[in-house]
Amino acid sequence: MFSGIIEEIGKIKQIEKMQGGLRLVISAKLITDDLKLGDSVSVDGVCLTVNSFNSNSFTADAVGETLKKSTISDIRKETFINLERAIKYNQRIGGHLVQGHVNSVAKILQIKKLGENYSLEIELPENIIKYVTISEVINNRIIISVIPHTWQHTTLQYKNKEDLVNIEVDFIAKYIENFMKINSNKNININEDTLRSLGY
Repeated sequence: MFSGIIEEIGKIKQIEKMQGGLRLVISAKLITDDLKLGDSVSVDGVCLTVNSFNSNSFTADAVGETLKKSTISDIRKETFINLERAIKYNQRIGGHLVQGHVNSVAKILQIKKLGENYSLEIELPENIIKYVTISEVINNRIIISVIPHTWQHTTLQYKNKEDLVNIEVDFIAKYIENFMKINSNKNININEDTLRSLGY
């Protein structure tokens, strides 16, 4: 589980093709100080498992659905990537709860500098837009504001028009959707009180 708050920007140092996927060697300084074998690391929003590490890099494999549904399949050597270690349950969560299970990729349609901030227009796949709750939604496009700190401390600063980004849907929304599908043929009245009683 992750918060979505980027800890540092790393870089892809090496890409090795392996049967069924890719092995990535990723340079990092901050997050390697307490890594352990088998730890989960969010790499550009994708949950990958640490295979090996030293003081300035770690390796992780990307296979199967990860390559099908994320930008990892098109990643190149020397690409900058966002890195975050898994959250600890005794720390404050300053962002959101995300799993690192990317649902799809989306295209950046426009990047505008608005004073110190930035505005990004992003085109989402039709099957993803139904989960969006932000204020600016136009058909299957969303417009988000990015504050200077986020811009300076993530790889958004390296993005250009037409670039792809990874999208993860809020997992609670997916649970609710699945719950409603399962119970759609049963005599259960799904309303706000029902969801509240279930802890949502």
